[in-house]
Amino acid sequence: MALPLSQLPKEIIREVRKHKGLAFLLFLAVSFVVLGAGFVWPYKYQADTIIFVDDRNIIGPLMEGRAVTTKINDRSSAARELLMSRNLIERVATDPEVFRNASMEPDAVEGRIGRIRGGLSVRPRGDSYFSIGFSSTSQTEAFRVAQKLGQVFIEETKERKRFESRNAYDFIDKQVKSYEQQLAQAENRLKRFLSENTDGTESEANSRMAQLRNQLELAELEKEELQTRVGSLQGQLNRIRPTIRQGRTQDAFRDRIRALEERLDSLRLQYHDTYPDIVITQEQLSELKRQRDLAAAQQTDTASLEGEEAVNPLYQELSAALSKTRADMATIDTRINSLRRLMEQQTLRMERIQANKAQYSELTRDMEVNREIYDDLLKRREKARVSMHLDIEGQGLNYRINEAAQFPRSPTGPQFSMFATAGLLLGLAAPFGAVAGLLQIDPRIRARRQLEDDIGLPVLIEIPEARTPYEKRRDRKVTMVVGVFVVLTAAVYIGIVVLAEMGVI
Repeated sequence: MALPLSQLPKEIIREVRKHKGLAFLLFLAVSFVVLGAGFVWPYKYQADTIIFVDDRNIIGPLMEGRAVTTKINDRSSAARELLMSRNLIERVATDPEVFRNASMEPDAVEGRIGRIRGGLSVRPRGDSYFSIGFSSTSQTEAFRVAQKLGQVFIEETKERKRFESRNAYDFIDKQVKSYEQQLAQAENRLKRFLSENTDGTESEANSRMAQLRNQLELAELEKEELQTRVGSLQGQLNRIRPTIRQGRTQDAFRDRIRALEERLDSLRLQYHDTYPDIVITQEQLSELKRQRDLAAAQQTDTASLEGEEAVNPLYQELSAALSKTRADMATIDTRINSLRRLMEQQTLRMERIQANKAQYSELTRDMEVNREIYDDLLKRREKARVSMHLDIEGQGLNYRINEAAQFPRSPTGPQFSMFATAGLLLGLAAPFGAVAGLLQIDPRIRARRQLEDDIGLPVLIEIPEARTPYEKRRDRKVTMVVGVFVVLTAAVYIGIVVLAEMGVI
C-alpha cells in the first residue's frame, strides 16, 4: 500500500538520516558525474548570416501587368530546401577557402557534407528576414561555413531566377514559332481551298439566285405582254386589206398639187423663178390643175374605174409592228431560257457551296483559333522577355545579405558553469529523489493510516522508536564524519570548478 503524501516528507528525511553514508555516496557520484559531463561536453559555436528578402522595390509597381517577377512563397522553407540540396552543400564542402588544408577524398568530403547538414539551420526573422546558421565545435569553421552558405545561397537563387525566366522565355518562343507555322499552314490551306472553290459564299449565291429569279419573273411578264400585243396586231391585220385602189379623183389631184406647191415653195427659197426646176414645176402644176378641173367637170354618179393598186400604209405599219413584236418575243424567249439555265447553274453552285460550307468553316475556325493563340503567345513572349531582363538585372524578388556572419566569441548551448551548478543541485536532490521512489514501492507499513486503511480498524496506540545512548552517540559520530566529507567534497568540487573557469584545467 502506498504511503500517504502527508507522511512522505517526514519519511524521506528519516530514511536519509538513517542512511547518511549511502546518501553521501549518491550525492558524490551524481555531482561528479555531471561535472565530468561538463568537461567532456563539446562546445558548439553558432554563426548566422541574416538574409533580407527585397520584394518591395520600385520596379514592381512600374512593371505591374507588363512583366512577371519571380516569387517564392514561404521563404524560409524554400531556403532550407535549397540549402539542403547536395549540389549546394557539396560546393561548400569542397571549397578550399572554407576548409583549408582539408582532404578532398570522397570519404572526407562525405563526412563534411554530413556535418554541414547536421549543423545547418534556417530560421525566419519577421516577414522580410531569415537567418542561415551553422553550428560547429570549431569557431573558425562555424564562421566560414555560415558565411559561405549565405554567399552560395544568394548566387544560387540569382542563377535559378535567371535560369527559370530564360527557360520560360525559350519555351514561349518555341511555342510562338510552332503556332506561327501552324497559322501559316492554316492560311495556305484556306487559300488553296478558296482558289479551288470559286463559287463564293452562301450569301452571295442567295443574292445571285434572287436576282436571277427577279429577272426571270420580269421576262415572263414581258413575254405575256408581247403575246397579247401579237394577238392584237394579228387581229387588226386580218381586218385590213394589204392594198388599196387609188383612182384619179379630185382628191388625188389635190394631193399631188399640194406636193408640187410645197416643192415649188422650197425651190423659191433658194432660187429665182427663172431657175429650170422652178419653171418645170410650174408647168407641172398648171397641167395638174387643168386635169383637176377636167376631172371635176366629168364627175358622174359612179366611181371611175381608172386607177392603180397601192400598198395600204396602215397594213404596212401594222405588219412592221407585228414583225418587231415577234422579234422581241423571240428575244424574250432566249432571255428566259438563258435565265433558267443560269438558275440551274446557280442551284448547282449553291449545292457545291453547301457541300464545302463545313470544310470552309473548319478551315476558318482552325485559322482563327491559331491566330488567337499566336497573338496571345506573342504578348506573353514579350512579357517573358521583360521578366528575363528583370531577373538578369537583379530586379523583382531579390535576396540580399543584410548582416554577414560574425566570428562567434562564445559557445551556444549548455556551458561548463551550467553543468557545475546542475551537478550540485542534482547531487543534493538525488538522495531525496531515490528515497521517495523507494518509499513508493516499499511494502512495509510506515504510518498509522496505512494500517487503518488495510485492516479497516482504528489503531489505538502507536509505539515510538527508542534508541539507546550508544546508538545515539554512534549516529552523531557518523553524522559528523559525513558532514566533514560533505564539506571536503564541496571544497574539492568548487575548486575544480574555479580552476576550470580560470582555464587551469
